[in-house]
Amino acid sequence: MPLPDVPGITTAHQLRDSAASIAEWQLPDGMIPWFPGGHADPWNHVEAAMALAVTGHLDEAEAAYQWLLATQLPTGAWHHYYLGNKVEDPKFDANVVAYAATGVWHHWLMTHDRGFTEAMWPVVESAIDFVLDLQTPRGEIIWARHPDGTPWSYALLTGSSSICHSLRCAIALGEELGHERPDWELSLASLAHVVRTQPAGAFAPKDRWAMDWYYPVLAGLVAGDTALRHLAGGREPFAMAGLGVRCVSDRPWVTTAETCECAMAYLAAGDHASAVDLYTWAQAMRVDEGRYLTGVVHPSGVSFPDRERTTYSAAAVILAADALSGASPAAGLFTHRTGLPEIIETGAPVRDLD
Repeated sequence: MPLPDVPGITTAHQLRDSAASIAEWQLPDGMIPWFPGGHADPWNHVEAAMALAVTGHLDEAEAAYQWLLATQLPTGAWHHYYLGNKVEDPKFDANVVAYAATGVWHHWLMTHDRGFTEAMWPVVESAIDFVLDLQTPRGEIIWARHPDGTPWSYALLTGSSSICHSLRCAIALGEELGHERPDWELSLASLAHVVRTQPAGAFAPKDRWAMDWYYPVLAGLVAGDTALRHLAGGREPFAMAGLGVRCVSDRPWVTTAETCECAMAYLAAGDHASAVDLYTWAQAMRVDEGRYLTGVVHPSGVSFPDRERTTYSAAAVILAADALSGASPAAGLFTHRTGLPEIIETGAPVRDLD
Protein backbone atom coordinates (compact mmCIF):
# COMPACT_ATOMS: atom_id res chain seq x y z
CA MET A 1 0.00 0.00 0.00
CA PRO A 2 1.44 3.41 -0.90
CA LEU A 3 2.10 5.76 1.99
CA PRO A 4 0.75 9.30 2.00
CA ASP A 5 2.96 12.06 0.74
CA VAL A 6 2.35 15.60 -0.45
CA PRO A 7 4.97 16.42 -3.11
CA GLY A 8 7.10 19.40 -2.29
CA ILE A 9 5.71 19.63 1.25
CA THR A 10 6.04 16.31 3.13
CA THR A 11 7.46 12.99 2.01
CA ALA A 12 6.20 9.51 2.85
CA HIS A 13 9.32 9.03 4.97
CA GLN A 14 8.59 12.15 7.00
CA LEU A 15 5.00 11.11 7.60
CA ARG A 16 6.07 7.62 8.59
CA ASP A 17 8.41 9.25 11.13
CA SER A 18 5.42 11.16 12.50
CA ALA A 19 3.44 7.93 12.79
CA ALA A 20 6.37 6.22 14.48
CA SER A 21 6.41 9.03 17.03
CA ILE A 22 2.78 8.24 17.84
CA ALA A 23 3.50 4.52 18.13
CA GLU A 24 6.47 5.23 20.39
CA TRP A 25 4.20 6.97 22.89
CA GLN A 26 1.45 4.34 22.76
CA LEU A 27 1.11 2.50 26.07
CA PRO A 28 1.38 -1.30 26.38
CA ASP A 29 -2.40 -1.61 26.83
CA GLY A 30 -2.98 0.18 23.51
CA MET A 31 -3.97 3.59 24.89
CA ILE A 32 -2.51 6.57 23.04
CA PRO A 33 -2.00 9.54 25.39
CA TRP A 34 -1.51 13.07 24.17
CA PHE A 35 2.12 12.85 25.29
CA PRO A 36 4.13 10.73 27.75
CA GLY A 37 2.64 11.05 31.20
CA GLY A 38 -0.39 12.90 29.83
CA HIS A 39 -3.99 11.91 29.59
CA ALA A 40 -5.86 10.33 26.70
CA ASP A 41 -9.37 10.88 25.45
CA PRO A 42 -11.11 8.37 23.18
CA TRP A 43 -11.68 10.89 20.34
CA ASN A 44 -8.03 11.80 19.89
CA HIS A 45 -7.07 8.21 20.63
CA VAL A 46 -9.13 7.13 17.59
CA GLU A 47 -7.66 9.95 15.50
CA ALA A 48 -4.20 8.61 16.29
CA ALA A 49 -5.27 5.03 15.50
CA MET A 50 -6.45 6.09 12.04
CA ALA A 51 -3.15 7.84 11.39
CA LEU A 52 -1.26 4.72 12.43
CA ALA A 53 -3.32 2.60 10.04
CA VAL A 54 -2.70 4.75 6.96
CA THR A 55 1.05 4.63 7.57
CA GLY A 56 1.21 0.84 7.83
CA HIS A 57 1.15 0.51 11.63
CA LEU A 58 -1.84 -1.82 11.58
CA ASP A 59 -0.88 -3.81 14.68
CA GLU A 60 -0.60 -0.63 16.72
CA ALA A 61 -3.89 0.66 15.32
CA GLU A 62 -5.67 -2.56 16.24
CA ALA A 63 -4.16 -2.43 19.73
CA ALA A 64 -5.74 1.01 20.07
CA TYR A 65 -9.16 -0.39 19.15
CA GLN A 66 -8.65 -3.25 21.59
CA TRP A 67 -8.16 -0.62 24.29
CA LEU A 68 -11.54 0.83 23.37
CA LEU A 69 -13.12 -2.61 23.58
CA ALA A 70 -11.52 -3.32 26.96
CA THR A 71 -12.45 0.01 28.55
CA GLN A 72 -15.99 0.50 27.21
CA LEU A 73 -18.55 0.68 30.00
CA PRO A 74 -21.75 -1.41 30.03
CA THR A 75 -23.65 1.73 29.01
CA GLY A 76 -21.67 1.89 25.75
CA ALA A 77 -19.71 4.96 26.81
CA TRP A 78 -16.19 5.91 27.74
CA HIS A 79 -15.15 8.55 30.21
CA HIS A 80 -13.83 11.83 28.87
CA TYR A 81 -10.19 11.56 30.03
CA TYR A 82 -8.00 8.68 31.18
CA LEU A 83 -4.64 8.96 32.87
CA GLY A 84 -2.82 5.65 32.69
CA ASN A 85 -5.24 3.02 33.98
CA LYS A 86 -7.31 5.53 35.94
CA VAL A 87 -10.16 7.85 35.04
CA GLU A 88 -9.14 11.52 35.15
CA ASP A 89 -12.42 13.13 34.03
CA PRO A 90 -15.48 10.92 34.53
CA LYS A 91 -18.06 12.74 32.40
CA PHE A 92 -19.29 11.23 29.14
CA ASP A 93 -18.90 13.38 26.00
CA ALA A 94 -21.30 12.27 23.25
CA ASN A 95 -18.99 13.22 20.37
CA VAL A 96 -16.06 11.41 22.00
CA VAL A 97 -18.18 8.27 22.39
CA ALA A 98 -19.54 8.39 18.84
CA TYR A 99 -16.12 8.74 17.22
CA ALA A 100 -15.38 5.05 17.73
CA ALA A 101 -17.67 4.39 14.76
CA THR A 102 -15.58 6.63 12.51
CA GLY A 103 -12.42 4.79 13.51
CA VAL A 104 -13.87 1.33 12.96
CA TRP A 105 -15.28 2.25 9.54
CA HIS A 106 -11.93 3.79 8.62
CA HIS A 107 -10.20 0.55 9.63
CA TRP A 108 -12.65 -1.47 7.53
CA LEU A 109 -11.85 0.68 4.50
CA MET A 110 -8.15 0.14 5.17
CA THR A 111 -8.16 -3.62 5.73
CA HIS A 112 -11.53 -5.20 4.84
CA ASP A 113 -10.87 -7.41 7.85
CA ARG A 114 -14.34 -8.80 8.56
CA GLY A 115 -13.26 -10.55 11.75
CA PHE A 116 -12.02 -7.28 13.24
CA THR A 117 -15.14 -5.43 12.13
CA GLU A 118 -17.51 -8.04 13.51
CA ALA A 119 -15.66 -7.98 16.84
CA MET A 120 -15.99 -4.20 16.99
CA TRP A 121 -19.62 -4.01 15.88
CA PRO A 122 -21.07 -4.48 19.40
CA VAL A 123 -18.74 -1.70 20.60
CA VAL A 124 -20.01 0.67 17.91
CA GLU A 125 -23.65 -0.29 18.33
CA SER A 126 -23.72 0.29 22.08
CA ALA A 127 -21.74 3.53 21.73
CA ILE A 128 -24.17 4.96 19.18
CA ASP A 129 -27.19 3.91 21.23
CA PHE A 130 -25.67 5.74 24.22
CA VAL A 131 -25.19 8.86 22.11
CA LEU A 132 -28.67 8.84 20.62
CA ASP A 133 -30.19 8.66 24.07
CA LEU A 134 -28.97 12.26 24.34
CA GLN A 135 -30.87 13.42 21.25
CA THR A 136 -33.58 16.01 21.83
CA PRO A 137 -36.98 15.88 20.09
CA ARG A 138 -35.78 18.70 17.80
CA GLY A 139 -32.74 16.67 16.74
CA GLU A 140 -29.60 18.13 18.33
CA ILE A 141 -27.57 15.94 20.68
CA ILE A 142 -26.78 17.14 24.18
CA TRP A 143 -23.03 17.26 24.42
CA ALA A 144 -22.41 15.18 27.57
CA ARG A 145 -23.68 13.36 30.64
CA HIS A 146 -22.48 13.90 34.17
CA PRO A 147 -20.97 10.85 35.91
CA ASP A 148 -24.35 10.21 37.60
CA GLY A 149 -26.02 10.00 34.19
CA THR A 150 -27.67 13.42 34.27
CA PRO A 151 -27.41 15.13 30.87
CA TRP A 152 -25.88 18.56 30.49
CA SER A 153 -28.21 21.33 29.44
CA TYR A 154 -26.94 22.23 25.97
CA ALA A 155 -25.65 20.93 22.64
CA LEU A 156 -22.57 21.97 20.65
CA LEU A 157 -22.47 22.63 16.92
CA THR A 158 -19.01 21.08 16.43
CA GLY A 159 -19.88 18.00 18.45
CA SER A 160 -23.21 17.46 16.69
CA SER A 161 -21.56 17.91 13.28
CA SER A 162 -18.92 15.31 14.11
CA ILE A 163 -21.59 12.95 15.45
CA CYS A 164 -23.39 13.20 12.10
CA HIS A 165 -20.28 11.85 10.39
CA SER A 166 -19.84 9.13 13.00
CA LEU A 167 -23.49 8.13 12.63
CA ARG A 168 -23.03 7.71 8.89
CA CYS A 169 -20.01 5.51 9.58
CA ALA A 170 -22.02 3.44 12.05
CA ILE A 171 -24.88 3.02 9.58
CA ALA A 172 -22.41 1.94 6.88
CA LEU A 173 -20.89 -0.61 9.25
CA GLY A 174 -24.29 -2.01 10.11
CA GLU A 175 -25.25 -2.33 6.45
CA GLU A 176 -21.94 -4.04 5.66
CA LEU A 177 -22.50 -6.59 8.41
CA GLY A 178 -26.24 -7.08 7.84
CA HIS A 179 -27.36 -5.11 10.89
CA GLU A 180 -29.45 -2.34 9.44
CA ARG A 181 -30.62 0.33 11.88
CA PRO A 182 -33.34 2.46 10.27
CA ASP A 183 -33.83 4.24 13.60
CA TRP A 184 -30.26 5.54 13.32
CA GLU A 185 -30.99 6.82 9.81
CA LEU A 186 -33.95 8.82 11.09
CA SER A 187 -31.92 10.17 14.00
CA LEU A 188 -29.20 11.20 11.55
CA ALA A 189 -31.73 13.00 9.36
CA SER A 190 -33.05 15.00 12.32
CA LEU A 191 -29.57 15.82 13.60
CA ALA A 192 -28.31 16.87 10.16
CA HIS A 193 -31.32 19.12 9.66
CA VAL A 194 -30.70 20.94 12.94
CA VAL A 195 -27.00 21.41 12.14
CA ARG A 196 -27.82 22.75 8.68
CA THR A 197 -30.58 25.11 9.78
CA GLN A 198 -29.39 26.00 13.30
CA PRO A 199 -32.70 27.02 14.85
CA ALA A 200 -32.51 29.50 17.71
CA GLY A 201 -31.30 27.91 20.91
CA ALA A 202 -30.20 24.63 19.37
CA PHE A 203 -26.51 25.12 20.13
CA ALA A 204 -24.51 26.93 22.76
CA PRO A 205 -22.85 30.03 21.27
CA LYS A 206 -19.27 29.07 20.48
CA ASP A 207 -18.58 31.40 17.56
CA ARG A 208 -15.10 32.15 18.89
CA TRP A 209 -13.96 28.60 18.15
CA ALA A 210 -12.71 27.77 14.67
CA MET A 211 -14.23 24.30 14.77
CA ASP A 212 -17.74 25.76 14.81
CA TRP A 213 -16.80 27.50 11.56
CA TYR A 214 -15.39 24.62 9.52
CA TYR A 215 -16.82 21.46 11.09
CA PRO A 216 -20.20 21.48 9.31
CA VAL A 217 -18.19 21.38 6.07
CA LEU A 218 -15.68 18.81 7.30
CA ALA A 219 -18.53 16.57 8.48
CA GLY A 220 -20.16 16.70 5.04
CA LEU A 221 -23.29 18.59 6.09
CA VAL A 222 -22.58 21.60 3.89
CA ALA A 223 -21.16 20.97 0.43
CA GLY A 224 -20.45 22.48 -2.97
CA ASP A 225 -20.90 26.19 -3.52
CA THR A 226 -22.67 26.55 -0.17
CA ALA A 227 -19.61 25.14 1.58
CA LEU A 228 -17.28 27.47 -0.30
CA ARG A 229 -19.42 30.48 0.64
CA HIS A 230 -19.56 29.35 4.23
CA LEU A 231 -15.79 28.91 4.49
CA ALA A 232 -15.16 32.25 2.80
CA GLY A 233 -17.60 34.02 5.08
CA GLY A 234 -15.99 32.76 8.27
CA ARG A 235 -12.33 32.72 7.30
CA GLU A 236 -11.19 36.21 8.31
CA PRO A 237 -11.13 35.87 12.12
CA PHE A 238 -9.50 32.44 12.09
CA ALA A 239 -7.03 32.00 9.23
CA MET A 240 -3.70 33.80 9.74
CA ALA A 241 -2.09 33.98 6.32
CA GLY A 242 1.12 32.00 6.09
CA LEU A 243 0.73 30.71 9.67
CA GLY A 244 -2.39 28.58 10.09
CA VAL A 245 -5.76 28.53 11.81
CA ARG A 246 -6.39 30.06 15.22
CA CYS A 247 -8.10 27.82 17.73
CA VAL A 248 -10.19 30.79 18.88
CA SER A 249 -10.79 34.00 16.97
CA ASP A 250 -9.58 36.46 19.60
CA ARG A 251 -6.28 34.76 20.43
CA PRO A 252 -3.25 34.61 18.08
CA TRP A 253 -2.76 30.91 18.88
CA VAL A 254 -2.41 28.82 15.74
CA THR A 255 -2.77 25.07 16.23
CA THR A 256 -1.62 22.16 14.12
CA ALA A 257 -4.81 20.15 14.47
CA GLU A 258 -7.23 22.94 13.58
CA THR A 259 -5.08 23.96 10.62
CA CYS A 260 -5.01 20.43 9.19
CA GLU A 261 -8.69 19.74 9.88
CA CYS A 262 -9.55 23.00 8.17
CA ALA A 263 -7.39 21.94 5.21
CA MET A 264 -9.55 18.83 4.88
CA ALA A 265 -12.70 20.96 5.08
CA TYR A 266 -11.46 23.07 2.16
CA LEU A 267 -10.58 19.91 0.26
CA ALA A 268 -14.07 18.54 0.90
CA ALA A 269 -15.52 21.79 -0.45
CA GLY A 270 -13.44 21.47 -3.63
CA ASP A 271 -10.88 24.18 -2.89
CA HIS A 272 -7.67 22.20 -3.33
CA ALA A 273 -5.42 25.25 -3.42
CA SER A 274 -6.54 26.53 -0.02
CA ALA A 275 -6.22 23.02 1.40
CA VAL A 276 -2.62 22.82 0.22
CA ASP A 277 -1.85 26.26 1.62
CA LEU A 278 -3.16 25.36 5.07
CA TYR A 279 -1.37 22.03 5.09
CA THR A 280 1.85 23.78 4.08
CA TRP A 281 1.51 26.35 6.87
CA ALA A 282 1.11 23.57 9.44
CA GLN A 283 4.58 22.24 8.64
CA ALA A 284 6.16 25.18 10.47
CA MET A 285 5.02 23.41 13.66
CA ARG A 286 6.96 20.23 12.85
CA VAL A 287 9.78 19.60 15.31
CA ASP A 288 12.05 16.74 16.32
CA GLU A 289 11.48 13.21 15.01
CA GLY A 290 8.38 14.16 13.05
CA ARG A 291 6.40 15.35 16.04
CA TYR A 292 4.21 18.43 15.91
CA LEU A 293 3.68 21.21 18.39
CA THR A 294 0.15 21.60 19.66
CA GLY A 295 0.27 25.27 18.74
CA VAL A 296 2.25 28.48 18.39
CA VAL A 297 1.41 32.02 19.51
CA HIS A 298 2.13 34.80 17.03
CA PRO A 299 3.89 37.11 16.43
CA SER A 300 6.24 35.88 19.17
CA GLY A 301 6.51 32.38 17.67
CA VAL A 302 6.43 30.84 21.14
CA SER A 303 4.90 27.39 21.43
CA PHE A 304 1.89 26.99 23.72
CA PRO A 305 1.59 24.99 25.86
CA ASP A 306 5.35 25.40 26.17
CA ARG A 307 7.09 22.86 23.87
CA GLU A 308 4.04 20.58 24.01
CA ARG A 309 4.01 18.03 21.18
CA THR A 310 0.89 15.90 20.89
CA THR A 311 0.03 12.63 19.22
CA TYR A 312 -3.27 14.03 17.96
CA SER A 313 -1.46 16.91 16.24
CA ALA A 314 0.76 14.50 14.34
CA ALA A 315 -2.31 12.39 13.55
CA ALA A 316 -4.15 15.38 12.05
CA VAL A 317 -1.17 16.06 9.78
CA ILE A 318 -1.06 12.45 8.60
CA LEU A 319 -4.80 12.28 7.90
CA ALA A 320 -4.68 15.57 6.00
CA ALA A 321 -1.74 14.27 3.95
CA ASP A 322 -3.67 11.11 3.17
CA ALA A 323 -6.69 13.12 2.08
CA LEU A 324 -4.55 15.35 -0.15
CA SER A 325 -2.59 12.49 -1.68
CA GLY A 326 -5.37 9.94 -1.97
CA ALA A 327 -2.86 7.29 -0.96
CA SER A 328 -4.88 4.94 1.24
CA PRO A 329 -8.23 3.22 0.65
CA ALA A 330 -9.64 5.44 3.41
CA ALA A 331 -8.20 8.70 2.06
CA GLY A 332 -11.62 10.03 1.04
CA LEU A 333 -13.46 9.34 4.27
CA PHE A 334 -13.48 12.98 5.36
CA THR A 335 -13.56 14.55 1.91
CA HIS A 336 -15.62 12.25 -0.33
CA ARG A 337 -17.53 10.31 2.40
CA THR A 338 -16.17 7.01 1.11
CA GLY A 339 -18.77 4.28 1.47
CA LEU A 340 -21.14 6.37 3.57
CA PRO A 341 -24.92 6.42 3.08
CA GLU A 342 -26.77 9.50 1.96
CA ILE A 343 -28.60 11.47 4.62
CA ILE A 344 -32.38 11.27 4.41
CA GLU A 345 -33.85 14.67 3.57
CA THR A 346 -36.49 15.98 5.94
CA GLY A 347 -38.13 18.17 3.30
CA ALA A 348 -37.59 21.31 5.33
CA PRO A 349 -35.72 24.26 3.79
CA VAL A 350 -32.01 24.51 4.46
CA ARG A 351 -30.33 27.90 4.75
CA ASP A 352 -26.69 28.89 4.42
CA LEU A 353 -24.83 28.78 7.72
CA ASP A 354 -23.33 32.24 7.30
